[in-house]
Amino acid sequence: MSPSTTSTSGTECGHLTQEADDAGVGCAMNPCMKKKEGNTSSKSSLSRKHDSETKAQRPEQRKQRPTSPLPSCESMKDDSKECIILFKDGQSAVLLNFLSRLGLGKFYPNKLTLQSLLEINKNSIYDETVESLEKIPWCFLRKLFQINTECRNCTQLSNNDDDENSDLFDFDLDTADDSADKVNPLDLIVALFLCADSFLQQEMALKMSMCQFSVPLLLPHGNNSQSTLMLWALRDIVKEWRPHDLSKSKGFVEGSIVQADIPFFTFVRLKNCSLSKSQVLNHVLSRGQQNHNIFIHRDMKGGTITKKIAKGLVEVCWFLPCGRENLDIFPGPVAFANLRGDICESLAQFKFIFQVSTATFVFLDKVEENEHKILTSLQYVKSKLFVVVNRKEDSREDMMSVKKTLTELQLPNSSVRTKDPQVNVAELSEKLCVSIKKSLSNVVNTVIIENMLDKAVELGLSVDKNKTDEQKEAAEQIVKGIGVRSIPEYKKQQLPLQGDNWKRLSQLDMEECRLNKAGDIGLEEYKSQLQEEKQQIRKEQSKYKLSRAMKGLIVNLSKCDKEGRGFFLKWMKFNLNAHSESAIKQSLLRNKLKEHCERMEKDVQVIAELDQALLESSLGVEHYMREMGLIYEFSINGSKNTADEISCLPGLAAEMLLDGYPLELLDGDASNIPERWVTDVLMELHKKVGEQSRLLVLTVLGVQSTGKSTLLNTMFGVQFPVSSGRCTRGAYMLFLKVGEDMKHELNYDFIVLIDTEGLKSPHLSQLEDSYEHDNQLATFVIGLSDVTIINVAMENSTEMKDVLQIAVHAFLRMKEIGKKPICHFVHQNVSGVSAHAKNLTERKHLLDQLNEMTQIAAEMERQPSIKAFTDVLDYDMDKNNWNIPGLWHGTPPMAPVNTGYSEAVAEIKRNLLVKTTRSNEVSQIPEFLEWIKSLWKSVKYENFIFSFRNTLVAQAYDNLCKEFNEWEWEFRKEIISWQTQAELEILNCDNESDILDWITLVKSKKSEASEKIASEERKMKEKLTNYYKKKGQNVNLIKKYKIEFFKSISSLAKEIKYSVNNKLDCALHMRKSSKEVQDIHKKYRCVIEQQVMKLLSDCKNYKLSDEQLTEEFEKMWTEVTVNVGGLKEQNISENILINLRKNFLNRNVNEELQNIGDLTEIGRNGFQAGNEHVKNAKTFNVFRKKDIKIYLQTTADGVIESCRHSVVEIVKTEQDYHETLTKELLDKIDESLKDISKDVKIKFEIDLKLHICGIASREFLKMHQKFLSDNDPRTQLEKHKTQYLSDFFDSYKLRSTNKKDHCQHKSTDLVQFCIKPAVEEYINRFLGIDIVDEILTSSHSAEYSSRSSFQYNIQEELLQKDDFDSFVKYLRNYEIYVKDWIFQHIKKKMLKDKTLCKLKNKNLQVIVDKITAALEQATKGPDGVQLPDNNESITELISNMRKCLIKDISISEEDEKTTLFQIQSTCHPFIISLKMSIEDMKKQLQEEFSKSEDVTETLNKLPIKPQDELFKRVFGCGQRCTFCKVPCEAGGKDHDTHHAAVHRPQGLGGYRYEGTEKLVETLCTTSVHSESRFRNSDTNGEFHPYKDYIKYYPDWLILPDSSTEASDYWKYVLVQYNDRFAQEYNAEPADVPEAWRKITKEQALKGLKDAFNIK
Repeated sequence: MSPSTTSTSGTECGHLTQEADDAGVGCAMNPCMKKKEGNTSSKSSLSRKHDSETKAQRPEQRKQRPTSPLPSCESMKDDSKECIILFKDGQSAVLLNFLSRLGLGKFYPNKLTLQSLLEINKNSIYDETVESLEKIPWCFLRKLFQINTECRNCTQLSNNDDDENSDLFDFDLDTADDSADKVNPLDLIVALFLCADSFLQQEMALKMSMCQFSVPLLLPHGNNSQSTLMLWALRDIVKEWRPHDLSKSKGFVEGSIVQADIPFFTFVRLKNCSLSKSQVLNHVLSRGQQNHNIFIHRDMKGGTITKKIAKGLVEVCWFLPCGRENLDIFPGPVAFANLRGDICESLAQFKFIFQVSTATFVFLDKVEENEHKILTSLQYVKSKLFVVVNRKEDSREDMMSVKKTLTELQLPNSSVRTKDPQVNVAELSEKLCVSIKKSLSNVVNTVIIENMLDKAVELGLSVDKNKTDEQKEAAEQIVKGIGVRSIPEYKKQQLPLQGDNWKRLSQLDMEECRLNKAGDIGLEEYKSQLQEEKQQIRKEQSKYKLSRAMKGLIVNLSKCDKEGRGFFLKWMKFNLNAHSESAIKQSLLRNKLKEHCERMEKDVQVIAELDQALLESSLGVEHYMREMGLIYEFSINGSKNTADEISCLPGLAAEMLLDGYPLELLDGDASNIPERWVTDVLMELHKKVGEQSRLLVLTVLGVQSTGKSTLLNTMFGVQFPVSSGRCTRGAYMLFLKVGEDMKHELNYDFIVLIDTEGLKSPHLSQLEDSYEHDNQLATFVIGLSDVTIINVAMENSTEMKDVLQIAVHAFLRMKEIGKKPICHFVHQNVSGVSAHAKNLTERKHLLDQLNEMTQIAAEMERQPSIKAFTDVLDYDMDKNNWNIPGLWHGTPPMAPVNTGYSEAVAEIKRNLLVKTTRSNEVSQIPEFLEWIKSLWKSVKYENFIFSFRNTLVAQAYDNLCKEFNEWEWEFRKEIISWQTQAELEILNCDNESDILDWITLVKSKKSEASEKIASEERKMKEKLTNYYKKKGQNVNLIKKYKIEFFKSISSLAKEIKYSVNNKLDCALHMRKSSKEVQDIHKKYRCVIEQQVMKLLSDCKNYKLSDEQLTEEFEKMWTEVTVNVGGLKEQNISENILINLRKNFLNRNVNEELQNIGDLTEIGRNGFQAGNEHVKNAKTFNVFRKKDIKIYLQTTADGVIESCRHSVVEIVKTEQDYHETLTKELLDKIDESLKDISKDVKIKFEIDLKLHICGIASREFLKMHQKFLSDNDPRTQLEKHKTQYLSDFFDSYKLRSTNKKDHCQHKSTDLVQFCIKPAVEEYINRFLGIDIVDEILTSSHSAEYSSRSSFQYNIQEELLQKDDFDSFVKYLRNYEIYVKDWIFQHIKKKMLKDKTLCKLKNKNLQVIVDKITAALEQATKGPDGVQLPDNNESITELISNMRKCLIKDISISEEDEKTTLFQIQSTCHPFIISLKMSIEDMKKQLQEEFSKSEDVTETLNKLPIKPQDELFKRVFGCGQRCTFCKVPCEAGGKDHDTHHAAVHRPQGLGGYRYEGTEKLVETLCTTSVHSESRFRNSDTNGEFHPYKDYIKYYPDWLILPDSSTEASDYWKYVLVQYNDRFAQEYNAEPADVPEAWRKITKEQALKGLKDAFNIK
């Protein structure tokens, strides 16, 4: 193949002629090319290799080269030259063809966005092998964004094993085109820059610079004649270096590299140079460090592959000194540019870089004629020219051409460097270094890349920044406004909202939570003052008009499209960074601060002042964005004038978040969150993504300057600030979109990265509140995060220990509130293949430290059950620890990023995103916002655990309570239904059987009940277990309550079992009583029937009138019943006393209970608490005595009133007395006194129980006597007297009586006296359950769904009634008020639409259907044959019926026999009459139900009282807050801690100030977070801090109000009735804050709704 072909192969045509351009295509030879005849020696050909050499192709391989997909492109070839057709716009077919092969065609030009690269998809997570050319660009970009220096090596397919299959002796392979499945890295870089949009170009340049790669300065367009100066792409590169003149002061220079005024050296080559200048340059730049391939060269992977589009590329890199002479090659920074291809091929590029350079080094082997012309044309600037001659053996002719050129140029020897064959590259590099150093010492021509712009335009090159001029001008206009003013002064005028007022507002927020500076002012008054001041500041803030700077910013952000907005913000950033006054002042302040922090004796005040000055002098884009947020925050709640202007701001910020800009979450300068702003921005984002916003929140915590942000940047390819100049503190969040290919696998739509300031900042650690600040920040971000990475730098062990302590506290708090983040520890600067094994000891040591810190933290947070870190988190010593090597491979600033670092971080990322199983629910933006609000509110309190309140947790807890209440009712209903059946079975026992059989039956029923209850308990526990397995409803947040609810189920089962056993005992007692009545009834029934028959026999021979018959019957009745005895009356008082003594068994008080006297005489007067009830009363001072007497009297009054109410309710049932009633009453008293003060003697309990038992004995005696009266045998017989008289008449007049009438009469009597009472009893037996079900399924169900819902409804009604007495009853007799309220509510519901009548009719229909079915079945004998139609069959019929209905109703056998006495009918007519009578009974009852409106009597006499069942559902444990008496709203009964949504002013609970006797206006929610103290009998009269109330009341959790308005309800009530409450409590009116008087009824109701989360 001819040499001319070799030299032109793969090159591109130069400028088009006008004619060719007009025609659309054209071909022109490069003016530097000349066709040469003949062959050169093979040696010469072989020595002509260089790093950008192009290889000849075989003809057949050329034919296989892919063609451009565009039909208008064609190529013309012959053996001597290749002509490339050009398009009108200069695009070459080669470029498009190349892009098409790599799958980049659709992205050209500039369509590949940065945002698409930051998306979390399979490519960004998995390290996939490169199996096709299309995957090469993505592999490169993935690794580049991970700052992986191996990214340039993925330019060929991973399955390439050509060497193994090739013929070793096929010499033609040396010249073959080997690029079919490989790509030259330079081509790849050019292609990606051509396809990338402006922002991706910047990001790529920045990442390449971090990898210490050269970056494009001039980017070719696919044809050498056109290039772009990549000024914009390089603008984001900021470098730090320490020139030697700053070594002693340890100062450094930091700045944008395009604005650095530094020497600029260019390296170029001639066509035939076989020496690799790139390799030489790498040697020059790597002296003193390990050799690093800054420039790609021929000996790198892919370096020898034919370049397609990279010719004419000019790359630039920088040498930056570290300040150490033994390591630095040059004393200051130096830029080096490298032109790819020879100067003839890229004449325009050469011309440009030569003119802008400090000096140019030309590498050559020989000089051809056209090259000679180019070089000699530079004679007028020969001082800038250096020649590097590569002298080879047998190259005399070549050297002559070189000598000729040098002679004509008249270059001094110092400007010529020769490489002889025996000189290696390292030695040549040293020579070049000497030349460069010498040149530097004389240099006057330093270069600023930014200033190359004019020259580029002059020479016809394009510049990549031209399209950003409008945004640049707008940004400059804003920054120009700073002028000569100081930054603090400028910020006060142009960014006023983030000034002192905003900081003061933050302080007031904090103080409102902690109340540390209240002094002698009342706490509520002090809080009102704080709120007033806050309101005033907000008012002032809202008055500010938009400043000129902010107006400009908002206008530009609003009017620009996405790209324009990006350019504008970048220019803002560049201009602000370049502002000299700011940069210089910041540097000086930082140095001063550092100096003061390093002193032995530190002046904390000076450090604080310097820190503040540093903050004030800092100005970045984030300050403008913060101001924008505050403009919205204050204007939206303030003046409406600007509201229209700014209403679009949240939407704008949401778009920016989606575009990849961070949002400031926590303003670290003021320690505050603009909640309204953050909420509205994120909710706008939520809307913009169609409410598909599942989040994974990830944060990194660690000591300052240990590479936290770098870790996030490397992991996700983002750009959180890492430079030392960053002064803004706080937390920022960044949203990364999850690609469609990973959404299902990862189960979220966005990853939210939270970047925070470093903990343990060296200068901040000197300040008083730094530890608290760090603690707040850590708790806040850990609380928000699903994944927390703790960055452990081994060299900072002391600081790290503090960070771990802070983190452990935060994790412990999260566990307590139900959030369980995943935690990983990343150990930095740990390398070596055996590091993981060797660090086993370190990891064990870390776990020991964590365990130790956990125990300390658990003690501080009052959670003694937690002993180890693994009790807090699922932590695996191997899986949750990661070792990563140091970031730099060498000494910065010239060190590249360590590849091991990038690979390790990529592995962590894969594990975090793919292999992590989340224990928390996947939250969307609304839930995330709720966490932000509640966590931030809680960290403002000093004691996090006792101040955390979260709507999500509250809702999750409320949902569980609602479910639990449903399960509890199902449990109770099931057992009640079983219990009523069992009671009926006991009551239906055969009267003739032995009582021992009944006792045996009751025992078996109790055993059956135990099994039944245990089964239902298991079912309920299973439901609870399954509830916690459910996804959704945030069940993970309430895991800590799981054990409490399990305990409540066990407690419920015990309570039900106790109740059922008592009911069965009562049933047995009732059966015994009824046996006594029935036995007497039976005895006298037989006598009466005999006497009636005798009388009938005596009278039948006489014709007597009705009067005479009646007279004879009356005589007989009187004689027979004269001796009927009554039932025996129990000694109720004695029975109650026996049970009272049992209650005090083993308490050594029998003596005091021996000589009681008549119990019914006790308790007739009021109970008086006295000194005899108090231990050591003589030692108490007068205040203490008075306090404890008031306490005891109040306690006693409350218990007596509650018990009196219970006794009255029992008496209303008109049941017989049974000792279980006394047991239950005594149990109730015990429950009320279980938390009685230890200063109280047992005598108080004895006297109180005697008092209550005295009241009960009188009432129970009355009830018992009424029962005896109602069930007196004589009375029972009297009921049937009329019936016997009627039968007597019928029998006497039989011959003249209609048999049909007689039959109907008998059936009617049977139904009225036997079946109807049983039917009514059946209806009542199930009516209670039905009423409860009706209430719980009606529109009122929400009122009883949970205790908090019930509280809201009852308090709302109180407010609407506006009745003082109702408030007093609610506050002082809460239990009674609730019972009465429920009773009245049921009455109202039952009367509405005749609900009670409908429920009764429903049950009536059920039992009538059963009776009808039983009657039908009873007409047949045991053999299924119809009963014979005779008189005897009637008895069998009724007996059969009773057996069929034995589980439903109880028909009295005695009543039945009495009713059927002397029946003359046969069976079949009787059945017909009986059916008619049953139907008549049904109608009769329906009519009675319809007319009856006495719901009260019905409810009182039901065996299952709906009011009691609903009371159990909503009353809970019955405990009340010690301070304000608010009832506990916790779910279940057996919970560990009590809590309530809204607490009250303590005066409403009877608390008063000593001395003044004024009611206490302070809410306990305020007191427990203040410095105030209290004393009462529990504290032995000693003052105790409210903050530490938990010492005396460990089972109460008093949370802060959910909002300032939450307690408005009770503030309003106290203001309305202040004087009357004072009178009620025998105290003086409370001093209420003036602000409370302004609260309206509407505001009070709204506060109540907010407190109970009612929408």
